[in-house]
Amino acid sequence: MLKILANDGMEQSAVQHLTNLGHEVDTNNYDQETLKTKLRDYDVIVIRSATKLRKDIIDAVEGSKLKLMIRAGVGIDNIDVAYAESKGIAVRNTPNSSSASVAELVIGHMFSLARFLHISNYTMRQGEWNKKHYVGTEICGKTLGVIGFGRIGQEAAKRALALGMKVLYQDLLGPRPGLDEYHYADFETILEHADYITLHIPATADNKPLLDAAAFAKMRDGVYVINTSRGGLIDPDALLEALDSGKVAGAGLDVFIEEPLKDERLMKHPKISMTPHVGASTEEAQLRIGAEVCDVIEKFFA
Repeated sequence: MLKILANDGMEQSAVQHLTNLGHEVDTNNYDQETLKTKLRDYDVIVIRSATKLRKDIIDAVEGSKLKLMIRAGVGIDNIDVAYAESKGIAVRNTPNSSSASVAELVIGHMFSLARFLHISNYTMRQGEWNKKHYVGTEICGKTLGVIGFGRIGQEAAKRALALGMKVLYQDLLGPRPGLDEYHYADFETILEHADYITLHIPATADNKPLLDAAAFAKMRDGVYVINTSRGGLIDPDALLEALDSGKVAGAGLDVFIEEPLKDERLMKHPKISMTPHVGASTEEAQLRIGAEVCDVIEKFFA
């Protein structure tokens, strides 16, 4: 029997499946300090975005029964992977489960900004009829720049293509063979030519923002920026300045440097469409993530 801690929760069908196999699943949430002692009693920990498994926690559980850390999601930058593995703790993620859900949210934010859905939905509830203020733009015929062309980036590109958009993409691996319907471009070219830019990369190695004041200055006027990846990829001060100047027509944000979001400048800005880190929060994605977590555990301890 394995003891499994799902510190950020787990889809109920996955809990039931693991329980049926004879394992014990704890879905309580323990704070970072409590984890240092509590985690020593578990064979596996499953986390999402909230829990951070850094050096201090890894040191605290060294020599314990803990053998596997699983990030229920794509990115694993909230785990010190190399350090954990140097201590004999394996790290896995679930890269195949939430790509479609995140990609659909990207498209949702694009529509929200292009047609003022985010702000008109609010102002109408305040009794305002601002029809003349909400002259939008069509997405068809525009150019989408995708920064990071992994699973999620490709899913977003597929949907954009179906909407009649031209897709430019940039990726550390270079041009992807067999994807000739999309156009590989360098970062500078995307900044200069894209009408929409969506980010699908992990946090930078030095945690510096990818989109800073210099990057915004190179973009075409009236660009839209979407971020469903990592909050730190965009400098919030530079973004706000670009929004206020009109350089950026709108921003769709699902992730933030500090979560829950406390920056009222972002929360109250009329040109920002925002969601509370819900990229993978669909019923379908959660079922797939739960199933993939179970699969990872079963294969690891087979």
